[in-house]
Formats: sequence, C-alpha cells, structure tokens
Amino acid sequence: MNLSSHLVQRMLRLPPPATRDLTVQRDLRVPMRDGAVLLADRWAPKTGGDGLPTALIRVPYGRAGMIAGPMARPLAERGFQVLIQSTRGTFGSDGPFDPLRREREDGLDTLDWVIKQPWFGDSMILYGASYLGFVQWAVADAVPSQVKAMIPGVSESALTLDFLRADGFSLETPFVWGVQVAGQESRFAMARQLLGGRKVQRALRTLPLNQADTAAIGRRDDYIQNILVHDSGSPFWRDLDHRDRVAGIQVPVSSVGGWYDIFLPGQLRDHQALQDAGRSPIRLTVGPWAHISAGAGQTAAAEALDFGLALARGEEPAERAPVRLFVMGEERWRDFPSWPPPGYEPERFHLQPGGALATEALTGSAPDHYRYDPADPTPALGGVRMAFGVKAGRVDNTALEARPDVLMYTTSVLDRDVEVVGEVSAEIFFRSSLPYADVFVRLCDVDARGRSTNVCDGLTSLAGADGVTAARVRLWPTAYRFRRGHRIRVQVSSGAFPRYNRNPGTGEPRATAVTLRAADQQVFHDPEHPSAVILPTLRSC
Repeated sequence: MNLSSHLVQRMLRLPPPATRDLTVQRDLRVPMRDGAVLLADRWAPKTGGDGLPTALIRVPYGRAGMIAGPMARPLAERGFQVLIQSTRGTFGSDGPFDPLRREREDGLDTLDWVIKQPWFGDSMILYGASYLGFVQWAVADAVPSQVKAMIPGVSESALTLDFLRADGFSLETPFVWGVQVAGQESRFAMARQLLGGRKVQRALRTLPLNQADTAAIGRRDDYIQNILVHDSGSPFWRDLDHRDRVAGIQVPVSSVGGWYDIFLPGQLRDHQALQDAGRSPIRLTVGPWAHISAGAGQTAAAEALDFGLALARGEEPAERAPVRLFVMGEERWRDFPSWPPPGYEPERFHLQPGGALATEALTGSAPDHYRYDPADPTPALGGVRMAFGVKAGRVDNTALEARPDVLMYTTSVLDRDVEVVGEVSAEIFFRSSLPYADVFVRLCDVDARGRSTNVCDGLTSLAGADGVTAARVRLWPTAYRFRRGHRIRVQVSSGAFPRYNRNPGTGEPRATAVTLRAADQQVFHDPEHPSAVILPTLRSC
C-alpha cells in the first residue's frame, strides 16, 4: 500500500486514482537562454505515462517533501504527467535567487523545452499556488498553443507589490517570506521556521527596520532590504509587474482564492481584466480561506483535474457558473455570472455620535478621540495574515475592541438580512496631532450574544494628517450576509501591527525611522464630514 498516496487523497478529498504506481525522473536539466540550467523532476505513471497531458509546476521551495507529495502525486495518479521545476537559484538550479524577477524568461524557456521532449504529448496546463501561480501569470500571454489551461491559486500578476504601497506598507508578509526563503535550504529549515516564529515577530519591532533582517536571521538580506527601500511604484520592481499582460491572455483560466488571502484584491483585478476582455472559459472560485488553507488546496486540485484535464484532452469541462463564491454568514456556496456580481449597489453606513452606525442622514456632532502610540501599536488580530504561529481569518475581536485606541460604531439590531458582495471601502474624515498617520478600518459582524467577528479590513497612510482629511480606505473585498438579529460594526484605529508597519508619526523613511511619536487622533461625523463605510448591498435582500 502506498501510504503517502492515500494520505494525499484524503487530504485533498479526491476520488481514488487511476494508478498509484508512479515513476520519478530526477534532476532533468532544462537549459535557459543565458546558459543557466534549471533542474526538474518528472512524475508519471510507470506504464503509459508518455504522451499524457503535462502539468507544469515551477516552484522556488524545492521539488520534494511537502511540495511534491500534495501537488505532483495526485495529478500524476489521475491522468497527467507532471514536471516540477526548481526556479532559478533554488534547490540545485543555477544562478542566484532574485525573487520574482526572472520568471517570465525562464518560464518561456521551460515551455519551449517541454514541448520538444520525446515524452511530451500535445497538451499541457500550468498549475500552482502563490509564487507558483505568479510564474503562470508571468508567461500566460505568450505561451505556445500546447498550453490549454492555467490554474493559479491564491496568486496574482503583480505578486507582492500591493504590500509595498507608499500609502500602506504591509510589513509582515514580505518580511516573513523573505526570512523563510533566506534560510529554506539550510539543514532543519522547516523546524527552524516553525520554532522561530516568535523570534521573527520580535524582529519586526526592530528600529531601524533595516536591521530587522539581522535580528531575525543574523545577516543582511537583499530582498528584505529592497522591500524597505523601494515602494511599489518604484522602477526597481518593474520586472515583477505583469498586470498589463493579463488582458492579452488567451488561455482558459480557473483562479482559486480566499476572502482572507493576502493576494485577493489583485486576483480579483486579474479576473476582471480577463472578464472585460471577453475571455472564455474563465472561472473564479473564492472560499472562506486565508493564504495557507487546506480548502484552497483542495479546490485548486479539483480544478486541475476537472477544468484543466478536460481542456488538455480536448474536452469541455463540466459546466458551472463563471464565478462561485462562498457567502460567509450564510455559510453557503453561491454561483454568480461575474465579479463583481450584478444587483449590488453601494450603500453608505454613516458613523454617528455615541458609537452608532446608520444609513440615515447625520446631525451635528463633535468628533471622537483616541490616542495612538506606535510604542504600543494597535495589534493585528486575525484577518489577512501569513506568518508561522499566527491565526488568520475570522476571529473573536473582543480583546481588540477593549483597547482605548480602537473606536467602534455599531448599527441597531438588524430587522432583515443585509447581504454584502463586492468591493468594500470607507471614507473617514480624520485629523491627527501629527502630519503623518494611518487610518485602519475593519468591518465586523456582531452576533446576538455580542461577539464581534471580523469580515474585512484595510489601511491607508496619510501625509498632511494634521488637517482634516478625507481618508479613503480600500477594504478587502468580501461576500457576507449579516443575519437578522445581528449588528454591523465598524472599527476605526490607526494600525494593525505587524501586518502593517507601525506609523512612527515623523515621516521618516520606513527603513531608517527610529523615533516613535504618539498622536492624538480625531474622527469626524457631521454633515460637513460624513464619515462612512460603503457596502455593496443587495437591495432586495
């Protein structure tokens, strides 16, 4: 009995395979245009593997263990041969690992090599999640005709750039990932990552931040230094940005994402670009998942074996709606014709005096106050997180809402369900005692027992915050039904550390800032300053 095969089958909730008897060719040498050689492993059934559709997986995290088992094996047992390749500079492949930069050229060279191999049939798909999805977006507008589908999971075409926004630096994810890949080929790397989570979290408090890599791994790291110095708009990142290529993609795409995934906004943007360009077939599936999620992996594998394998065989995939969303609160999968779905209109829920939230017009009122101290920053709790030992997704917000640096605005008890599906935003009229400040907004569902659970959130950084400013905050998109008998709540604060870098209040560059200044913040809610969260609601709900 092949124990690993059975474990993967159970983990991914797959039907029994056509075969469990596989062969693996190790360390195939794939030449690149500049003379570098990248290594790959080919998984195939022991008999009848030649000529089967090929699934190409390009990965920077190695070709064995937790990558090969759950990704290559289930596909190779169910109709594919699988080529899993280590990207440049990782696990035996030539060159330095310069994250994200060479994936277009190397990916296209790899595709050219694959279609010339004697074991190749006449079709292939591209498959993988996160970085493994980005390498698909990097080449998808220029692939050979033999590529019949791509299945990117929890990924997007400008991977990591949204973290580096000048108006909202998302510190935790790129830093933690940089630490991970910096030591991933050392002995006992996985154990060190699992046991070193607290050390990394402590390192995120280092001042100046350009010494945080040394605090975490004992040396300076080029990638971490670069994310601290270069904002997303810098020409330094131009080679990582493939957004302009998406509309030109002709390959069918089935994209899998999560409501609490770090890359969700970009993934939805990419789907909309394909949708607006009239591409077909395209699919979008979004579940109640964070970035590292069994559910996302199960769904992506199912899409590879349904959507991908059918197209690779020249068949029509099973019919389904273009967009399938898990509507949280209702806790049910629903089908829609597009993203965002039709029928949902923006509705303003206004911040009111006394911590109220309502759609009615405002009356005159004094602003609310709180004090933000970056030395004791408002913490990130649940939500969009990716770090070892950190809980992501929906959590109880009781402890967060007990802090004096978090304001809350809550509706009365709902007398009907309120369904919200689409892009969520907020307009908060804000003033700080300092010229530099952040505004963090979180949407929550308060149940009949008073328990507050986060739905979605976002942050924007302000300059000139010492004058009254309309802070426009883009929250994560969502699909959520607020049940009758529940209440809708909006939190306003000035941080979610370490998901977002703490704002020192001084305007110093984030890499070298060392001074932390506490600030007195004001949130306005009067007829001249109508602060509100804007929810796409279904009017007939």
